[in-house]
Amino acid sequence: MTRYLILMLPLALGACGKGDARNESSTPPPVPVTVLRAEPRPVPIDFEAVGRTEGSREVQVRARVSGILEQQFYTEGDYVKAGARLYRIERAPYEIELAQARAALAQERAKRELALQEVDRLKRLADRRAISQREADQAISGAKQSDASVEMAEARVRQAELNLSYTAVDAPIAGISGRTLQSVGTLVTPGADSSLLTTITRADPLWVRFALSEREFAALRSSEARAPEVKLELADGRPHPVTGRLNFSGSTVDASLGTVQMRAEFQNAKLQLLPGQYVKVHVVSGTRDAIVVPQTALAQNEGGRFVWLVGPDGKAVQRPVTVGQWVGNGWVVNEGLKSGDAVIVDNLIRLRPGSAVQAKAKG
Repeated sequence: MTRYLILMLPLALGACGKGDARNESSTPPPVPVTVLRAEPRPVPIDFEAVGRTEGSREVQVRARVSGILEQQFYTEGDYVKAGARLYRIERAPYEIELAQARAALAQERAKRELALQEVDRLKRLADRRAISQREADQAISGAKQSDASVEMAEARVRQAELNLSYTAVDAPIAGISGRTLQSVGTLVTPGADSSLLTTITRADPLWVRFALSEREFAALRSSEARAPEVKLELADGRPHPVTGRLNFSGSTVDASLGTVQMRAEFQNAKLQLLPGQYVKVHVVSGTRDAIVVPQTALAQNEGGRFVWLVGPDGKAVQRPVTVGQWVGNGWVVNEGLKSGDAVIVDNLIRLRPGSAVQAKAKG
């Protein structure tokens, strides 16, 4: 029995030696990764919001007198100059009204002339005591009443001239004309729905309305930049080439949304932007120092966003981070990183906590 045990011992020792060698050879090699040293750099202070464009002036064109719409002079959607003729309402009734008012004025002027003559005649008789002073005073009062009647008739003439002028509907401002809301031949009436004929929108300059949160508004007000720049990003992701400026900020906070209304103005000579468009607004107010990491360095799990770092022992470590705005092709990291941290930017899918890595600096 003892002899068998002695013979088995070398075999067992040999088998153990082979197992140890096999375990050593199965250790995975270090994962090759590229590392970026986290260093603060100046980044713009950018507040992002969704805005909508609108004309800097939007005017409703309405009929100011009743009548049949006889003619339309503009093409819908065209640019029109201030004072350009848009419509004509039938003139005949107002031409007749003006003629009647002028005739009534002539009558009143004739009556006034007769009254003045009567005053002059009775005054001479009163001076000679041929009539009572009361008769002379009545003549003077009648002359004054004639003066008032003439002024009333003159006012009616001016009113009739004004009504006649309203039959020509002109553009009150220069801008882009809207579609016509009443067809030629329609009876239009002031104060009714039919009075609205069209709209004109001034699109140069153009306004963009948007809102910032209370926190963002407070940060904007405390910023050192005196005149923040406003930039736009169009629906297809392209940046708008023109930079705007803030021309209005609200004085109250919307209690239901916790936001403050803002408005920016953009020059729009070529009408690249049209009223009613949705755009992404960036309010840039100076710069601040922050750490920026490439988009490829960020990962996410059920706990939120994180990055992989190379620890002091050369192994991969997860670090939760809080990111802010997008700058270039990277994210600003607000919390979670400090200067000098070795951030892994590639091969993330092969990493596990504690994985050995072979790091090389990002070129």
